[in-house]
Amino acid sequence: MADAGDVYVSWRWADDALARGVAVLPRDEVREVLRTLADAVPDPARPENLRQVMTEGGLLDPVAENVLAQHLSRTLLPYGLAVQLYELSQRGIRPHLRIQPSPRLAQVPWEIIAPDPEIRLLDIADVSLLAPVSVVHSPERIAHRWNETRDLPVVAVLDPRVPGYRADSELGSVLGRPNAESPVAQHFSRYGARLIPEVADPVELFRRADTDRDWLSDALRQGASRLVYVGHVTSAAPESGQSEHAELHLSCTADTRGFATPNRTHRPLSAKDLLLGTHSLDPSPIAGRDLWPMPSRVALIACESGGDLRFTEALGLTTAALAAGAELVTATRWPLPTDHAFHTLTPTTAYPLQAAICAVDTAHDSPTPIPTLLTWQRARLSTWRSTPTPENSPLLWAAFATVSD
Repeated sequence: MADAGDVYVSWRWADDALARGVAVLPRDEVREVLRTLADAVPDPARPENLRQVMTEGGLLDPVAENVLAQHLSRTLLPYGLAVQLYELSQRGIRPHLRIQPSPRLAQVPWEIIAPDPEIRLLDIADVSLLAPVSVVHSPERIAHRWNETRDLPVVAVLDPRVPGYRADSELGSVLGRPNAESPVAQHFSRYGARLIPEVADPVELFRRADTDRDWLSDALRQGASRLVYVGHVTSAAPESGQSEHAELHLSCTADTRGFATPNRTHRPLSAKDLLLGTHSLDPSPIAGRDLWPMPSRVALIACESGGDLRFTEALGLTTAALAAGAELVTATRWPLPTDHAFHTLTPTTAYPLQAAICAVDTAHDSPTPIPTLLTWQRARLSTWRSTPTPENSPLLWAAFATVSD
């Protein structure tokens, strides 16, 4: 897909199994549906809109959500491609649709668009996103393949303590008070010695103060099969053009060397750091891919962690992970509501964010991460259809997308 006033779309099938196609999506119709979508998801620039999104937003009401899904499909799914997908579904074939969205369409939850009121794209196709070609074919990139690294340790950074921020502040706890009986603690405790950091008590995995960039570098350089990060990400606005300023909030103090501007007593780890390493910071610089060599699979479970796809030049955290060796990255299209937000703003006692973290991690630990994650999303869609309550809505589970090379 390409933005040029209107949106220009082309598609082709592997081995030319079906006819290729092209289409033009009219600018005004695209703008209209994207405005509707923007009103339905959290906006990091307007934290105050979370209450509205979680109580009366377009993804929380089952009728409004279906209307929005149909509107997205009518506007963004070319008719010729829709016909081909329908014909394949009638033959019992589920294709894998790999989408390279234009920056304007980077937040579209393709999985839930509805070619028919009773059919979602997720029902008839597997869906993932394509990494930028410039990253995949970079001569300096060395991808770490799952078949060769699957038995290596899993590096987990789970709700790290950010210096200078209390647990109830803007960069405070994502998961709340650690509890050995919580779904996430139970899930990660099963890894035992395979997990870095290795702990005797699963509660010790959370709210650590030692998971800074140096710790992460050491852990990754020892060799890892996967990296899972649960915490905070902040990004520049797309109109700034500064996707490299996306920041991962670890336990780094302000005196840590890096490109990001210190925030109180904390310096975030930016995408620019991951890309450039110590270039211009050190007389003998080390490349980012050597300081933080990414394992085959990376999960960035944080607010708008996949936001670099909204930029014309995608140089954010997802791209940086792929450039440093990841085969695939699962990230989020928009800010994620926490379990605390669900408990405060909706009548639920469930832990939907923790359930999502477990689902993403389970998918990444499987031989087929993309189909496994999509199977979970299909199960969530089925539950949403039968029990349309806030914790089952696509507001959370449709935020996740996997980008692969």
